[in-house]
Amino acid sequence: MAELATIARPYAEALYQVALKADVKAWGQQISALALVAQDAELRQFADSPKAQPEQVLAIMTAAADQPLAEGMQSFLREVIANGRLAALPAVAAQFHALANAAQGVADATIFSAYPIEPAQLAEVVAALEKRFARKLQAHVTLEPALIGGIRVVVGDEVLDTSVKSRLERMKVALTA
Repeated sequence: MAELATIARPYAEALYQVALKADVKAWGQQISALALVAQDAELRQFADSPKAQPEQVLAIMTAAADQPLAEGMQSFLREVIANGRLAALPAVAAQFHALANAAQGVADATIFSAYPIEPAQLAEVVAALEKRFARKLQAHVTLEPALIGGIRVVVGDEVLDTSVKSRLERMKVALTA
């Protein structure tokens, strides 16, 4: 996993530098679509085949992305395919988005909740979390019924766990100690 991140870093930085001269948001959507396509195991197997031509792989990926790609993005994709780095494309996309978010002073926050969160409640939670983490957050909610209740928030390498499950585990440790 660390190897893919190491491979992806220079690609993401180069892509971000070029995207700065164009439209970072549009390029972010394009790289996300391509990363989604690159996660397909059959596509990667086809791309790794010695019989597959890079232009064939490019055509398949462009069609599967289902959106027009900027000329610079097509050139970038050609290089990724030519260098056999298709497996690293999801990591490239993640690092590209991290660079874009850092430039805007925004961080991604994943909120794990046992139950769906209403939009009004989510706005309140995000406002409280932005104060707690001292930065603007872009929240994504993921349902995780095992939490029983409460939420667990992951922002970068920081975790805030207020779930019932974690409280019960802490009580168990305290009682058995």
